Amino acid sequence: MSDATSGRALHRRSFLKHTGAVGAAAAITTTLSACSGGPESTTGGGGDGKGSLDTLTAVIGYGNDGSWDPTQTASAFSMAANHHIYEGLLDTDPISREPYAALATSLPKDLKTATRWQFTLRSGAKWHDGEPVTADDVVFTFERILDPDTVSLAQGFFLSWLKEVRKVDARTVELVLKFPFPDGAARLTLAKIMPKHVFSKAGAWEKAIAGLAVGSGPYRQTAHHAKSNTTFEAYPDYNGPRKATFKKMNWLTIVDAAPRVAKISGSGAGAQIADNVPYANIAQLEKDGLKVEGGAGMNNLFLMFNTAHKPFDDVRVRQALHYAIDRDKMISAALRGHGKASTSFLDEANPSYRAAKTVYAYDPEKARQLLKDAGVTKLKINLMAVNVSWIVDCLPTIEESWRKIGVETTLAPQETAALFTKLDQKKDFQVVAAASNPNQFGVEADLIMHYNYGPSNLWMRYARWARNSEAKKLFKLMEQATREADAEKKKRMVQEYIDVVAENAVIYPVVHNELMTAWDPDRLSGVRAQPYPGINLLQAKPAD
Repeated sequence: MSDATSGRALHRRSFLKHTGAVGAAAAITTTLSACSGGPESTTGGGGDGKGSLDTLTAVIGYGNDGSWDPTQTASAFSMAANHHIYEGLLDTDPISREPYAALATSLPKDLKTATRWQFTLRSGAKWHDGEPVTADDVVFTFERILDPDTVSLAQGFFLSWLKEVRKVDARTVELVLKFPFPDGAARLTLAKIMPKHVFSKAGAWEKAIAGLAVGSGPYRQTAHHAKSNTTFEAYPDYNGPRKATFKKMNWLTIVDAAPRVAKISGSGAGAQIADNVPYANIAQLEKDGLKVEGGAGMNNLFLMFNTAHKPFDDVRVRQALHYAIDRDKMISAALRGHGKASTSFLDEANPSYRAAKTVYAYDPEKARQLLKDAGVTKLKINLMAVNVSWIVDCLPTIEESWRKIGVETTLAPQETAALFTKLDQKKDFQVVAAASNPNQFGVEADLIMHYNYGPSNLWMRYARWARNSEAKKLFKLMEQATREADAEKKKRMVQEYIDVVAENAVIYPVVHNELMTAWDPDRLSGVRAQPYPGINLLQAKPAD
């Protein structure tokens, strides 16, 4: 099958399955040539006591069986791993999200007004199979991302502003922009450069989905066992800015909370770091001597309404259901205080944040009046939800809140992949509760809003709202903001169209919550907790 045919085969209905955004498993378990036999030890090789850390063992609370194709994936595990395996022309700091030169030798000189960005590749950069990195690899990667016949997640982050990428010479490329777009520099980390000689071969993209990873970054993938673990080793020929500080790494996938916590706690702990730490276990882990820190960002529980299913086509009904939710109780009971009621689509830490003109403070009387004004009585809702543990913990508060305004609610949590398969098949639904965190792509407001509210966005198709007159008004405002080069003016424009998003409440967050990371400070230093799933160890190192 040709590459173009392979791209077209990733049709819309199966897109999220391949991205890993809904936790779907890859159909093929790939064992790379670097491994033989069964999985490498999942106990880690950290040495005894507080001695040398031969192998860093990490526990990731998300599956490693989603897509590993950097142009497609939204899988928390593989995205985090790919930041260690691959490089963009520019990459970004995992916390500040400031861009820095990675495969390129420097940032563009004039981000504010230029429509052409020229990059020189780092001299001596090599792929993990020893081949040199060339301009042809860069052009190959961007041609795939911009190809209209290839449905890719990355395409949505580039197509609006990037026209093409040209080869100047063997180590120089030029990006041609449709208009000045300063925010594009940080987005280049989402275009991980991939070797043409590997991924231009027939069937290579299917192998990338299943786990094949060949990059130019500080760590080389040595084995991949879907549903078990993925291993890495320091790449000796890496000559970039953030070198490997661990000889080997073993990342375990443990989705269930109890065994994940057990793996990092107690005298027999087999791992030195874990993400997605349950709130209920924080105190005990700290008592055991672990460092536990949270990252507050865009992680949120959102409600999505099917606007083609009455009465959810009526904005008053959607608003009523938001006003009815006792967010303070949800934060206290389900999130153990590690969350904030949403006052905008963006979280309060986002640089473009301001409270929206419509804020859904707890107001059951207003909720009842809105339902009355809409002529809605005896409403019954089947609330479909993903079975992510903290989401499930929040559902009883929603059910109780809605019952208090006379809405009978049936809770229907289910496997994430199963729920979104139903949506992909265009099956009818009323309301969905799920988790989202666009911060894994960045903190830029334009990027976040287009991820959720782009005119041809999959989420808009799920909600059946794209043809609504208010939606068309929103999309026009979003396009104008994207093209605005002045940062302060653009910020105001984004804030204004977020007011439209808040008022319509088609897809809208209920609470933003912290994500917790725990690690052994006697074994690791330089760890920073992320406000999005996964870990980044490019600046961490063994403790002295």
